[in-house]
Parts: sequence; structure tokens; C-alpha cells
Amino acid sequence: MKIKTYGEKELEYKSTEGKRLYIRGLMYIMTMAIEELYKESLLTINYQLDNSMYCTFENLEITEEILENIKLKMKEIVSEDIPIKRVSMTKEEAKKFFEREKTVKGILQINKETKKDIILYFCKDYYNYFYGTMPVSTGFMKVFDLNKYGNGFLLRYPSKKDDSKLKKFIDNKKLAKTLEEYDTIYRLLNLNTTYRLNKSIEGDNLKETILLAEALHEKKISDIADQIAKREGTKMILIAGPSSSGKTTFAKRLGIQLMLNGIRPKTLSVDNYFVEREQNPVDENGEYDFECIEAVDLKLFNEHILRLLAGEEVEIPIFDFSTGHKNFKGNLMKLEDNEVLVVEGIHCLNDKLTDSIPKDKKFKIYLSALTVLNLDYHNRISTTDTRIIRRLVRDYKYRNYSAKETLQRWKSVNAGEKKYIYPFQEEADAMFNSSIVYELGVLKEYAIPILKEIKKGEEEYDEAERLIELLEYFKSIGTEYIPESSILREFVGGSIFSY
Repeated sequence: MKIKTYGEKELEYKSTEGKRLYIRGLMYIMTMAIEELYKESLLTINYQLDNSMYCTFENLEITEEILENIKLKMKEIVSEDIPIKRVSMTKEEAKKFFEREKTVKGILQINKETKKDIILYFCKDYYNYFYGTMPVSTGFMKVFDLNKYGNGFLLRYPSKKDDSKLKKFIDNKKLAKTLEEYDTIYRLLNLNTTYRLNKSIEGDNLKETILLAEALHEKKISDIADQIAKREGTKMILIAGPSSSGKTTFAKRLGIQLMLNGIRPKTLSVDNYFVEREQNPVDENGEYDFECIEAVDLKLFNEHILRLLAGEEVEIPIFDFSTGHKNFKGNLMKLEDNEVLVVEGIHCLNDKLTDSIPKDKKFKIYLSALTVLNLDYHNRISTTDTRIIRRLVRDYKYRNYSAKETLQRWKSVNAGEKKYIYPFQEEADAMFNSSIVYELGVLKEYAIPILKEIKKGEEEYDEAERLIELLEYFKSIGTEYIPESSILREFVGGSIFSY
């Protein structure tokens, strides 16, 4: 499937930007249909769940009849293939327009200092703004559905693999519950949109916003430690999550809370248990696949864990990545009665990693930056974008990678996550959302300068511009009030912890 955008550019649905374009167009059509049918309704597009957007109404009880009416209207709009026109206004013209129409659609653009022209997309008499390129007409978005889900409904769209139909929906109940919990909290705190966040950090409110966000993290980490303490017999804590989720800081903060419960953590790194280089599997291109679970010496890893759990002393290897071999240099480990093993790694939720260890000995934690902050009620912020921005800053600051190099690597990083982490996330005994409501206001000061180093004409330029555009909607926040134990310190520096 190809989707046409402005400038007569055509994007394939299977491309990342092509899928984003399709979803924006589909959300536009849905909001257009809802405004025509239920004009007084207050819709929020909340977050993504398995090739779907979870949506809710604040003042309308969702029924199958309502969803069917919206779906039929959407199909009508698609079949008419109506042009979506890009209309540009000066800021003065836009201010008068917003005042006259009594609307907030796209109003966040007004306060963006770098934005000279305000854009709205018109389709007949309907208008809205979605933060990114739009399709030229409504006729491209043919494959979709609306399904009731929880207190809201799902706007469903195809996967990249097959754009001709919808795949079976995978209901990740634990993930959805975690997202819903944070969404509810930020609504109660009046911090669920960028506009409200920007207002909250004005003047003396900044300290309070930061303290609230950090207190939420501390409470959740404490709750997880209490869960572990209450589970008699737990001797192994396994932590997994996608890149830039803050796993290292989380593990250290969890360790502190465990000690308050009389449990001492002892870290064991899976990275020291890689197979010898000549035994490492290769991918379809003949390159070493260091991400697959077979790259781990599962036999030795499980043997050592069983011996540790039995109270024996074990010599832990140190893997030399330059030679591709394990070395034994007298690194001895023994687990005392009040100690637990804490293991962090890409495969930690997959029971194949620890198949010889009884389930009642293990406590598995899934960690990710599950962003629930919206730009506005119709425009969510991607969880993936938050993690990309975190990684851009960390890679530049601590690994000497340019923004271009990080963006080049991201595709393979994300592919590994989809293959080795996401399928096992529902296996977790606990989930921790490491997103911090104020973090993009902090990260922008680090990320924008390095993203601007990417030049026009380079392959990563459009993605860099998209991320800059997103970050510029946030008011800048300094680091002076951020606690030294914050997960954010893992990326911007100044942490109390050693990494």
C-alpha cells in the first residue's frame, strides 16, 4: 500500500513514516466522523495497544451502536476520497481564528517560538491538526476497525507485515493496566497534556511537578519491593525492558527498597555468559547475532544459578568482548540466606533463559518508559519517541555516538526488542513505568543541538526534524531540582549511582 502526501511524495505503509502517515490520516477521519455525529462529545486518543489506538470519551457512554455509527461514517468519508487541504496562517490570523471558532485544535503551535506559520488541515468544513505530515485525501485509509475495549474503544489498523487486513488483536492486559493507571494519575494531577504540563512548570510549580513525578516512581518501586518480600522463596529477580528504559537505575533503587525489607541484592550479569565467539549463531546475512537467546551459554548459566541457590560458591566468568571468550579469574560468588540474585537482560522474561529454575523462585519485572502524556487530546506522544530521545542524549554524552549514528542503529535495536522482549512482557510478575512526565522538557536542551548536526539530504534528516519539532513544544526545564537518584540522571548525568 502506498499513501500520497504533500509534494506528491508516496510512502509505503511498511515504512515507519508510511505507517505513521496512515495512522494520522485514520485518526483525522475518525475525529471528523465523531464531530459530525456526536459534536458535543469529548474524545481523547490515549495510547497505543498492539496496532491500535485506545480512545475514550469523557462525556459519552460507548455502546456498540455508537461505534457502528462512527465506523459507517468513517467508511463513507474514505469512499468519497475527499481532499485534505493544508491551510497556513500567520500567528495573528490563527489567534483570531481560534478565538472566533472557540477551538483548541492545533493551538499548541501558537506558543512555539520557532514556528512562523500555523497549520490546520481542512476537509470540507472540518479542520484539525495532527503533528506531522498528512495524506492528501481520505481515500487511502481503507483498512481499519473500531472495537469496544475496557472503558473505551480501539481504533485498529494493519501491521507493517500485511497492510491488506487487520491481524488478530493481542490483548496485553498487564501492559494496558499499567498504562491506564498512569493515565488516570496524570489526569488527576492535571498533567495529561503538554499545554497543562507547560503551565504547571511556570514559577514555583516546577519543584512540585518534579517532586510529584519522582514520588510516584519511588512509591511504585517500593510497592514492587514489598511484593517480592511477601513472596516466600523468591531468590532471583529478573528485569527486562527495551532500550533506554532506565533499567540500571531502577535495579539500584529497587535494591535499596529490598534492603529496607531485609533482603540484600546481589547482581549477576548475563553478559558474562555469552557462548564462545565461534559458537555464536549468525543471522540471515551471515553476521553474528548477539541478541538471540542462543548467544547465551544457557547450560553454564543455569548450572551456576542452581549451585548458587543451593548455597554453593561459584566462580563467575568474565566475558572478554574483544576476544569473544569467557575468562575465569577467581571472581567468586556465594548467595547468603538473606540475599537474592538480581539479573537484568534482554531475555530475562523468557523462561528459556532460566528453564532449570523453579518458577516460584523467580520474580520477573518488565520495565519501559510508557509515555501517557499527550500533546493534546487528539495527539499522543509515542513511547518509542521518548526512548529514542533518551538514547540520543545518553549515547552522545557517554558513548561518543553522534545523533546520526544512534538513529542509524535504532531500527535494528527496535527489531530486537520486538523479537526478544515484547512477546514475553505479559510473563512479568510486575510492570514498572519509567516514564517521567517532565522529562522531555529537560532532554530537549541536550537533544536538539545534536539533532541539528544532521544535515539536510542525509537519510536521518527527516527523523531528526520530526523529533526537534516534537521537543520544541515543551518548555525548557533545568536539572537543578532533579533528584540525584532520578532515572532521568542515567541519561543527563549527575546520578548518585555508579554505572
